[in-house]
Amino acid sequence: MSRPNDLARLLAELDAEADLPHRHLWLIHLLEWVRGDRDSVPGATARLQLFLDAVEARPELRARLQAWWAQLVDTVDITTLLADFGFAPRTAFVSELAARLRTKWLPGTPDTIDASELFVLAVPHEFDAQWMAALDEAQLNRLAALLVPPGEESGISLWRHALLNAITYCAGQILSTGFAPELRLRMSEEAREAQPFHALIRDVESLRVEVLHALRTPDRLNEAAQRLRERLEACRAATATVYTHFEDNGISVGLVFRLRQLRERIVRVRLLLDCLLSPKPALAAARLMSSLVQVGQERRSLRALFASNSSLVAAKVAERSAETGEHYITRTPAEYRSMVHKAAGGGLVIAFTTLIKFGLYALALSAFWAGFWAGVNYAVSFVLVQLLHFTVATKQPAMTAPAMAAKLKELGSGDAIESFVDEITHLVRSQVAAVLGNVLVVMPVVLGIALLMLHTLGTPPISEKQALHVLESLHLLGPSVFFAAFTGVLLFASSIIAGWTENWFVLARMDSAIQYNPRITRLLGTARAARWAHFLRENISGFAANISLGFMLGLVPVIATFFGLGLDVRHVTLSAGQIAAACATLGLDVLHQPGFWWAAATLPLLGAFNVGVSFYLAFNLAMRARNVSGVERSRIYAAIRARLRSAPLSFFRPERARAA
Repeated sequence: MSRPNDLARLLAELDAEADLPHRHLWLIHLLEWVRGDRDSVPGATARLQLFLDAVEARPELRARLQAWWAQLVDTVDITTLLADFGFAPRTAFVSELAARLRTKWLPGTPDTIDASELFVLAVPHEFDAQWMAALDEAQLNRLAALLVPPGEESGISLWRHALLNAITYCAGQILSTGFAPELRLRMSEEAREAQPFHALIRDVESLRVEVLHALRTPDRLNEAAQRLRERLEACRAATATVYTHFEDNGISVGLVFRLRQLRERIVRVRLLLDCLLSPKPALAAARLMSSLVQVGQERRSLRALFASNSSLVAAKVAERSAETGEHYITRTPAEYRSMVHKAAGGGLVIAFTTLIKFGLYALALSAFWAGFWAGVNYAVSFVLVQLLHFTVATKQPAMTAPAMAAKLKELGSGDAIESFVDEITHLVRSQVAAVLGNVLVVMPVVLGIALLMLHTLGTPPISEKQALHVLESLHLLGPSVFFAAFTGVLLFASSIIAGWTENWFVLARMDSAIQYNPRITRLLGTARAARWAHFLRENISGFAANISLGFMLGLVPVIATFFGLGLDVRHVTLSAGQIAAACATLGLDVLHQPGFWWAAATLPLLGAFNVGVSFYLAFNLAMRARNVSGVERSRIYAAIRARLRSAPLSFFRPERARAA
């Protein structure tokens, strides 16, 4: 809390002859007093008014303040604050992430001549931007008059030089980024031919001459400023064409980061230019400092860094997943039956996956290797399902959710909302068909193979102890439902890995490299290399999703156990197969055991949580990537609830009349 005697103490401590850190500490303490408890902007401006009144009333204090200010502007380089504050020292995402982590974890020091470092220490709160913006012109002019002795223009001259230097430094950074081959080669042909960056420095120097020349005229100055503004707009338009290249050739987080840095530097030059040409320099300077405080807040935010530089990548991942997800949505009875058949094929493959898993248990491997070979088993099985054009129900939601979100951009009327809800019903029916196809095939196939082994070999695939453990681990009142939700998170994570992998494959132009690289064509032959390139381009996303999911299902429980987290996975199709194997071991007596019925009752919930959690996470990511507003989300959810009340069966079986 700020008190009047605090101001008296601050004014008594003002010493222009103090060493550098103590001069800066006095500024930090003064701004802390002005800021107060950060609960009232008028209170902060009133405290600054008290400071002005106190200094104006005492000529010797005013002289000390002016001497202190002269020392500050002589020793501190304000150009770094104006030109570089808020930007990464190197245009790379990883280096910027490391810099923000250092800023968060390591304390700063006032023993510096870098105005950016001092600025962060002096005005570290968002509240500082509010009270600075609230200062009126009269207060700012009084403050400027107190800092610069009457009749001297040195303060205004220094400010103009600092602004011009900052504009020059920013223009140099814009030029170097615009000339970087990673961006230049991705610009449109028209943008490269226009060469907007080539004359940027010349236009900046023309402005400098018009500002500093003694015989300048307002018309010439305005013409120079307008040329620079037009040049900046041409540079911005040229860099915007790179985003069009991303649409077809994949997105790099590093390149997106560089583009955003370049665009923000263009905005900074515009702000500096407006401040330089303002007829009210004190007011313009205060507004500029207020905006820099907000920049400082964002500069320290890790969330802002990830949000601003991953939104395009999230959109592209969602878009690529959407292309795959469309194949999993059935809209007609014929498509519904086809989905059941594909799910039945997937259940057949997973039946053997379940038995191989029990075989691996019999080897009594160490925890890590048991998890690793279980992951290999899962991954090979999922890839086989993909290559045979079958389906596993729980893998669909993370792909179908972006496909649904892709339709959100068509919303705008009540009919569009209803049409979207129709798509939701198609999706839910498809999921129900896939889950039923998987479960209704995996259980009898596992049961049949287990009974065949019992008849021919005299022993079931698992012991009675293992069978009872299976039923106990799947008990409805146990943690299985929570583990199923956690498995949904892994399913979603596999879809993100798939999207990133496909984006990398396209960005690196690996299909073109495989098809045309001389070493590869000599090894495979031209025709085979072309077939491989097309095959990988079509299937790389599925391979990444299936392999990553397989190893996560196998290794994540082992790693979680190592850290004492006690997490496990529950996949509805694999769990159904395990119950069938347990039934083969326990025989018909299993029907009299409560554990069997508790485990059977868990299966619908496992499927619901596998599918629901995966779909929810993917759908929300896709909606954020497509900037769907909260109001539109509320309309969608309300329409879905209305459909559930009016036609609940439409979510579970195809409607022949509508299909016709």
